[in-house]
Amino acid sequence: MIAMSDTQDSLQGTSIDLSNLDQAKEALDKAFDYRGDVTVQLRDGSTINGYIYDRHPGANLDDSLVRIMPADGSANRSIAYAEITSLAFTGKDAAHGKSWENWLKRYAEKRAKGESADLLPEPLDE
Repeated sequence: MIAMSDTQDSLQGTSIDLSNLDQAKEALDKAFDYRGDVTVQLRDGSTINGYIYDRHPGANLDDSLVRIMPADGSANRSIAYAEITSLAFTGKDAAHGKSWENWLKRYAEKRAKGESADLLPEPLDE
């Protein structure tokens, strides 16, 4: 299992070495769920920074793929899990702290203070 520290509730800033094959699938699932950019280190030594927007789990790491939209605007790429040696969660997770429960808590706090609280979404740049 991929652990975060007690004070950490987001993967932002975390790096994961995928030499442990048992962790590779879990780490790539977390990268798919992450709503920010990741840096992918490949076996050939190159890196790709971008957003993982799709995955196709297969029977093994060679048959499993992630699809990444590179931050530099180059063409989207499909990469076999087996080609990835490490992941770094480098971008801000746009969904972090944006759960329904958090929104409801902030709404109730504003109402309790007598502040205006509406049903409009918060800006994404917070």
